[in-house]
Amino acid sequence: MRSIRRAAMATSILALLTAGGAAAQALPDTRQNGEATTGDDIIVTAQKREQTLAQVPQSISVLGGDALEQRQARTIADYAALVPGLSFESGNPGQTRVVLRGINAGGASPTVAVYLDDTPFGSSTSQTNGATLAGDFDTFDIERLEVLRGPQGTLYGANSLGGVVKYVTVAPKLGEWQARGQAGIETVKGGDVGYSGNAVLNVPLGDKIAVRASGFYRRTGGYIDAIGLRDDNINRADSYGGRASLLVQPTDRLSLRATAVLQNIDVDSRNAFDADPATLAPIAADPFTGAPTGGGELRYQLFPDQNRVRYRLYTGTLAYDFGFATLTSVTSYSRQVATDRSDVSYNEGGDGLTLAQLASAGVYGLSPDAYGIYYPNQSTQKKFTQEARIASNGSSRVEWLVGGYFTREPGQLFQRYFPYDNATGKAVTPVPAIPGFSDLAFAQLDSVYKEYAGFGSATVHFSDRFDLTLGGRYSHNDQRTTQLLDGILFGGRSESRVTSSEGVFTWSAAPRFEFAPHSEVYARVAKGYRPGGPNVVPPGAPADYPTRTDADTLMSYEAGIRAQTADRSFGIDLSAYYLDWDKTLIVATFQSDAGPITADANGRGARVHGFEATAALRPIRGFDVTATVAYNHSRLRGDTANGGLDGDQLPFAPRWNANVSAEYRWDLRGAKPYVGADISAVSDRPGNFDLVYRDTYGRRLIFDGYSTVNLRAGAALGRLDLSLYARNLGNSRGLVAAGTYRTRPNGGIAVSPIQPRTIGATLGLRF
Repeated sequence: MRSIRRAAMATSILALLTAGGAAAQALPDTRQNGEATTGDDIIVTAQKREQTLAQVPQSISVLGGDALEQRQARTIADYAALVPGLSFESGNPGQTRVVLRGINAGGASPTVAVYLDDTPFGSSTSQTNGATLAGDFDTFDIERLEVLRGPQGTLYGANSLGGVVKYVTVAPKLGEWQARGQAGIETVKGGDVGYSGNAVLNVPLGDKIAVRASGFYRRTGGYIDAIGLRDDNINRADSYGGRASLLVQPTDRLSLRATAVLQNIDVDSRNAFDADPATLAPIAADPFTGAPTGGGELRYQLFPDQNRVRYRLYTGTLAYDFGFATLTSVTSYSRQVATDRSDVSYNEGGDGLTLAQLASAGVYGLSPDAYGIYYPNQSTQKKFTQEARIASNGSSRVEWLVGGYFTREPGQLFQRYFPYDNATGKAVTPVPAIPGFSDLAFAQLDSVYKEYAGFGSATVHFSDRFDLTLGGRYSHNDQRTTQLLDGILFGGRSESRVTSSEGVFTWSAAPRFEFAPHSEVYARVAKGYRPGGPNVVPPGAPADYPTRTDADTLMSYEAGIRAQTADRSFGIDLSAYYLDWDKTLIVATFQSDAGPITADANGRGARVHGFEATAALRPIRGFDVTATVAYNHSRLRGDTANGGLDGDQLPFAPRWNANVSAEYRWDLRGAKPYVGADISAVSDRPGNFDLVYRDTYGRRLIFDGYSTVNLRAGAALGRLDLSLYARNLGNSRGLVAAGTYRTRPNGGIAVSPIQPRTIGATLGLRF
């Protein structure tokens, strides 16, 4: 909406102008060890070596663990507003698509890579629906969150077209005992009470060994009610798990670290309400009885949807310092399982089946009055990775890094249809109780992705103030996919196997010039890529059905400036970019003998340009103000087979987003109180390309812009930490995802809102 756009611009410009009149200082993007830091102090590992933020010639945001904890920012949805240029699509906890700089065209493979320390997490391909399963790790006991904007293909490889989100965990502390715990409670407007608890323990085992272990549990109260089989607050969610890490450092030169991460996300029903597809307002009447609903956030439900996501990640890291260089080896194994149980009884042109189609297939007695249909869609992705690299030490004229990388990723998608009883809302067992259903439809897709890569980078210091960083990477992948179909709807059993092989070279070049103390300008040209792969051709597919896709690639041209005044009370960080995205991977729709089917395909591409700006003001001790604004103009090139038209704005890519954060800390008779606020705004965003919706309404589905206000206050009282918080104080109903059109009763659509106003408190204890 124009009002949101004007509000975002006005808020950010006012903050910049106000800050510009001050004597200046730093870029307080983060806090480390509880103290505000500057661009020269903040340590990052964006280039796979420890450097200060000021030394890195690219656009980065850094959020400290303390800052995230104070805000109760535990998920991507919680912290996205704090990062300029970051947006997301999330229909459920654990089902999130991350978008940086607008690089998103829908599809099933991610455009942003997620790392936990030095370990990539998630699928490299579209074969296991990795795009909407971004690793949404709980942020308790992390050191910081690094968000790298722009393609990172040189050092981070596949799927980093838009950038990288990197969780940097707290390593075990040698020789230190540490322990702390926290408990919290919160209430959601119109919904349930939520609660949480977490704890961390650091134990030294002599001088050379330490163990750090943490655990957490969080219940998020539901706030969407069900009609049909009546129930309240059906979308309650639980997230729980922990992390354990062992550090062994037998000498000053050698260290070994082993880490295990476990996280479960359980959602009782879908985090979405039924809406009018034209206005996206909540439905006004029961779709079957016609009874008024009162306009609340309601979901028609006879059989509850469920979502279960499981993260398992095991990593071993060895580092040896040879003096002139350090060798690092990182070995990991991860497993991600997402089980999504969906009611597909209402599909009218969506991905599922209608009751009429089932009746024609010979399933007798399956009438809308008696039975409905659901199916479990399970995605399993396993991933083994090995990276070895050696990087120069010291501050010589040339700093270099050379490495190799390997990954093997078996994956599986599994789907099968089952009936449920409308009267009880329970599955019908045994399935043969309904003639014809036991062998109705079965689909399984097994895939293996293997990649080998070699990479390197070098920074040449031509003087104390000017340097040039160059990098390159060659990646080769081999893929194999096997599809098994069986059942009446598929005309019996069939099995198909396809393969593909592909190599891609990516590179980057970035000069940096320090024109004054604590101030530098930089430019960066970089290439990123996302693997293509094979398509299994289903029975009855048309002649133009693609048998494989090519990798899509992105060239980025970026320039930026970071500057601070001598006393570091004011700082700015500005970057502007132009992105040329070629052969964009999309999910396209084709007409087959049995109706519409989808496949991965290449589009022509897209063009994106924009800027991000951060200004930080610290006028007096303890008072920090940070303002960010991002502008993004994206444009699709050429029409696509999934409803996209030439010139369309890319999905979930807002033109504007902005945030102003203020915090004041002071000492009060031994206590350390603080108060803070975040005000955020995001402009209108189009939803995913949807051919059926466009044909019906003659336009794209558009989500209105929205704004939020978050408040926080607290105090450290000796060993006790008390905090109070309010999120979404104005109770904005911002929408962040939509289901497929005409897959809800009476041709409706399901839309997912941000969490309503939430007020809570936490109490922590440190030892």
